[in-house]
Amino acid sequence: MAEPAAMAPRVPAPLTVRLVRAEERARWQQTLQQHHYLGCPRMVGQALWYVATVGDAWVALLGWAAAALKCRPRDAWIGWPPALQWRRLPFVVNNVRFCLLPGGARPHLASQILARNLRRLNRDWEGAYGHPVLLAETFVDAARFRGTCYRAAGWQCLGVTRGFAKRNTGYVAHGHPKTVWVRPLRPNAVAALTAPFPPPGPRRTQEDCRMLDANRLPLAGAGGLLDLLQTVPDPRHRRGVRHPVRTVVALAVCAAVAGARSFTAIAQWARGLSPEALRRLGATRRTPPSEPTIRRVLQRVDADRLDAQLGPWLLGLTARAGAGLSVDGKTLRGSHARGQPAPHLLSAILHQDAVVVAQAAVPPTTNEIPALPALLAPLPLAGVVVTADALHTQHETARFLVEAKHADYVFTVKGNQPALRDDIAALGLDAFPPGGHHDG
Repeated sequence: MAEPAAMAPRVPAPLTVRLVRAEERARWQQTLQQHHYLGCPRMVGQALWYVATVGDAWVALLGWAAAALKCRPRDAWIGWPPALQWRRLPFVVNNVRFCLLPGGARPHLASQILARNLRRLNRDWEGAYGHPVLLAETFVDAARFRGTCYRAAGWQCLGVTRGFAKRNTGYVAHGHPKTVWVRPLRPNAVAALTAPFPPPGPRRTQEDCRMLDANRLPLAGAGGLLDLLQTVPDPRHRRGVRHPVRTVVALAVCAAVAGARSFTAIAQWARGLSPEALRRLGATRRTPPSEPTIRRVLQRVDADRLDAQLGPWLLGLTARAGAGLSVDGKTLRGSHARGQPAPHLLSAILHQDAVVVAQAAVPPTTNEIPALPALLAPLPLAGVVVTADALHTQHETARFLVEAKHADYVFTVKGNQPALRDDIAALGLDAFPPGGHHDG
């Protein structure tokens, strides 16, 4: 008699942590109200709602909201002064609720859920509110819990609160001190929270590169940004000038490398600076320039001269051996008067930092090919890899980059050069160094 086949081992359903959909919000609130001993809170300020699922079953609920205004153990651990604390508090997020639901028990479930949630929290927060979060915090009632799952998920216990809760405009003692737990969401979280300038803005698309950190830019001293801008002429009348032109331009540069893309965004970034940070940018007042002031100065300053100064300076700070520099041209539709051709700009952009280091208008009587050497001539390109579209696959352009600028290049070959494309196909090569010699 044949023996029965062995039963295949049962594969457990995968664990998933995701945002709650809009149509699930009422269910999330009702379930939390039913199963959490504190009920469902009123989420203050910016907030996100998560659910953990195993298959189709809900096994846990998590809620994140604005950080506590004051927390002595947390504030002492970070080491930020009160004036900076109010500006950086939006970058801290509070795990206000974490509730495991009945029926979903399995080993290490709580710590696994926390770890999965933290891996996506910053990305979700940037997508919802346009700024990153650097530190997660939570408060655990020591009379009920020991915080084991938080410790297992890499959180750190900082101490115990004094047992006060905020009520309206004051604080009331409730007699239940709680342990304070924190978890940095990036390695340099504390340094970013205490830095003079806020962290860079988020990526807008998957293809965007991370912006530069303004805290890494050299400002004072020889070779610093303020030294570079010392010679920028002030286009305004001397009477009534409250903010030095180099301060306005330095603010715009730092805001732009951090992700600001409009006059309004620059002004908003500047309003988030402390008086100390403004002084580092050469400001003579405790308040930053207004949006109209920033707009007027930047519209009237000599843009070509400023570009010629800033481009090589930024490239020297950010470019490394093997760094990629893209040369690309765009026609600015709708930015010209009737009867005139639309302006065409040729730009040089760093791949890894999305920073424009050079830009020039292409005359309507020619094309981008002769404009490329003039655009790149002032830039230090030794060791940099220049990329461009098929239009620039030219012998003279390649010779200029290798011999004059000591750079490398990656060019493409398309149907506009059929003979060269056929030669590559005949050689059976997908890619090869154009300067090499291929016998036979």
